[in-house]
Amino acid sequence: MAPPAGQIRPAKYLASFAIVVVALYALVFFTGNGSAKPKLGIDLQGGTIVTLTARQEDGAQPSEEALNRARDLIEVRVNGLGVSGAEVVRDGNNLTITVPGADSEGAKGLGQTARLAFRKVVGQPIPASTGMQTETSSAPSSGNAPASSTPAPPSASAGQPSSSNSPQGRPAPNLAAQPSSTPPSASTAPSTPSTAPSTPAGNSAVDPKVAKEIQEAKALRQSSDQQTLQQAALLLDCSKPDPLRGNDDLDKPLVTCDEKGEFKYILAPVNPAPGDTTVKPDDYTTYSRLSGEDISNAAANANPNGTGYVVNLEFKSEGGDKWSKFTAANVQQAVAVVLDGEVMSAPTIQSAISGGSTEISGKFTLKQAQALADTLKYGALPLSFDASEAQTISPTLGLQSLKAGLIAGGIGLALVFVYCMFYYRLLGIMTILSLVLSGVIVYGVLVLLGRWIGFTLDLAGIAGFIVAIGITADSFIVFFERLKDEVREGRSFRSAVPRAWVRSRRTILSADAVSFIAAAVLYVIAVGQVKGFAFTLGMSTVLDLVVVFLVTHPLVAMASKSKLLSNPKLSGLGGALREGASHRAASGNPAAVKEA
Repeated sequence: MAPPAGQIRPAKYLASFAIVVVALYALVFFTGNGSAKPKLGIDLQGGTIVTLTARQEDGAQPSEEALNRARDLIEVRVNGLGVSGAEVVRDGNNLTITVPGADSEGAKGLGQTARLAFRKVVGQPIPASTGMQTETSSAPSSGNAPASSTPAPPSASAGQPSSSNSPQGRPAPNLAAQPSSTPPSASTAPSTPSTAPSTPAGNSAVDPKVAKEIQEAKALRQSSDQQTLQQAALLLDCSKPDPLRGNDDLDKPLVTCDEKGEFKYILAPVNPAPGDTTVKPDDYTTYSRLSGEDISNAAANANPNGTGYVVNLEFKSEGGDKWSKFTAANVQQAVAVVLDGEVMSAPTIQSAISGGSTEISGKFTLKQAQALADTLKYGALPLSFDASEAQTISPTLGLQSLKAGLIAGGIGLALVFVYCMFYYRLLGIMTILSLVLSGVIVYGVLVLLGRWIGFTLDLAGIAGFIVAIGITADSFIVFFERLKDEVREGRSFRSAVPRAWVRSRRTILSADAVSFIAAAVLYVIAVGQVKGFAFTLGMSTVLDLVVVFLVTHPLVAMASKSKLLSNPKLSGLGGALREGASHRAASGNPAAVKEA
């Protein structure tokens, strides 16, 4: 026979709660990597937030397709770099990259993964200072680029890098004439991706002034006239932001700088200009026709023929065919790896390379080789981006924030404990125990959510838990105050519990429902860290019901059946008994204590 309304079998409910806790922590310790720590946000463990602003040359709005593809490709690169807990989120026309932890510095270079291409180097690289000190400097040639000013070039080969010196240069030919012979060149050693400032842009479009600068730069630095290109090379200042970064035309020549701002280059077009009938379909003497989309894989490895590191490159089927033809036509010439119009590396082709595999060798450190491999592997995005905001939080500051959040939560709990002990006595102890058990469940759920859906706990989330302490305690107070009302009416502790529970649980459910709805609405309409606050508040509200129904009510029911624990002085109900007796005496009806 079922017990009367409000009366329960406490042991059954407490056993159910114990099963829930055991199952929860079995998942925590025996699934995944076994870590029993929740994932922390960057404001608690340190990390980096980078906001990338999409920009287009004509000032038009970036398409949804382009933005979504850019987000997907950046996510792929983040995963490829082995960064843990990173998140790439679209916010209008911006992409926000959040990378928690000590390995977050690499996030600052992710915005550079825009358009990758291979351009043939024309003539010798020019020291960046050339043309900045004199207005009479001539075009770059073997006479104005001394060997001492140019580092030993890296090389591209099928596996055996050449140890010979780079060939001497000669004056660059007119690119507009499509020369059949290819001028030799030297190159610079690569380094990590550049973090030089880029062109300022608006939230979603290029400023008209910037658009004008781009067009003026194209007219000078992407001219089909060789003398104009030579003059542009002398006038180019590598220390200033480049308006052509990510906006260069692949079917035109380009005058640009290397990533470190040490050398200037004159580069051939990637593809023939549309409608140019003077170019043969198989002419790879000048045009590489290679872009980042032709690469299938790139990896940094130890140099098998000496010290240092090399970059092993794998092309797709069509890309391998292009690379074979281009290298065969340009032995002992340099090819520049160009990212967003900036030279990342310019190795010399040592021999014709057949197939889809090649090796770029040079005086690379491991970091430099990995950076170049990442650039080659993930260098093709449909849009160009400016890193409009980059914020790095040190682990020390994050640890201080975590301590501050824990202290705030501890103070809140302590105040609730003191109040409950003073006002409710035994019932206050049950409140404290219920809050502790609620914390046990919350902690386990946080660990699993971080493991399953990547949820990270941040300061806003901790604030949500602190607010939830009050909501959880409020449920206990509603139940206990209703219990006191029943005692004031003359009922014993034992008979008051089931009646108080029946009358208070609807109020508890209603209050928690309102809190949950508010949290859900806030989560839907909010952005950023406010979502974390809303999520933890809503989750705590749901778990509050679990604790109240499976722990608090059964514990109070068990205490009411104990002769010792139901003592009015110990239970904290003595005041309610006296108030009830005084009220009945005043009304002329000093009735005995009621029983159910």
